Amino acid sequence: MTFSFHHLKVDYKNGDKWSLMAPDIHKLKEIFASWQEGMAAGGGWNAVFWCNHDQPRIVSRLGDTGKYWKESAKMLAAAIHLMRGTPYIYQGEEIGMTNADFMDIADYRDVESINYHDILREAGLSEAETMKVIEARSRDNGRTPMQWMAGESAGFTSGTPWLGVNRNHASINVECEQQDADSILAFYREIIALRKKHSIIAEGSIHFLARENDDLLAYERELAGEHLLVLCNFRPTDVPMPELTAVGAKAGEKLIGNYPGVKEMLRPYEVIALRYKA
Repeated sequence: MTFSFHHLKVDYKNGDKWSLMAPDIHKLKEIFASWQEGMAAGGGWNAVFWCNHDQPRIVSRLGDTGKYWKESAKMLAAAIHLMRGTPYIYQGEEIGMTNADFMDIADYRDVESINYHDILREAGLSEAETMKVIEARSRDNGRTPMQWMAGESAGFTSGTPWLGVNRNHASINVECEQQDADSILAFYREIIALRKKHSIIAEGSIHFLARENDDLLAYERELAGEHLLVLCNFRPTDVPMPELTAVGAKAGEKLIGNYPGVKEMLRPYEVIALRYKA
């Protein structure tokens, strides 16, 4: 099983981690297609993941931490959990944890972040410009304590944690999401159950579609005449439903989605998976 980190560099300007740019969704699609289809052709197996202890939170990078926080976190989950390979969930990803909201370099513990704060200041960036970069790129974004509940230290410890707790733990926490049938946590449980129930998700072939469409990530799984069409809208706006060659998909069974029903347009950060027979 291979871990590739190429897809986590699509928001590095000129390949530099400490230079910010909007995520290049076209490049993201091409990287996924290359690794997914290439490993399948060679009999290999991918690890599919977004987050780990060295990466910022994916909902803060490729999703929306505001109006579409829940929708985008669910879309990002389904985008990789319906791919070919072994999916990984990093602590807090299953409740939509976001980047740390630290305001001062003194709040950080990651030596790389502290060093790059000084490097960026020496390069001529203002303190505000420097902190914007650190806030987006620091490895500490993925290291803040797990948010179990709304109380002190998010229920992580009764002492003083090594790294501060994100202030949004009052609304983003396990206890809160366990009581919400439409929560991100509930969605993760649903998608895990589907992967165990439907062999096509774990064992099917994969082919990427609409490669020229920079708004969408689209791919099709296939196993023994059964098909699964997956459409992921990476934009905070409606985008047209693509015209795809998957005959019968629109009349197929909706296996999972993050909005009710099926519309003519894909809604902001919508994901939908349609299962059908060829």
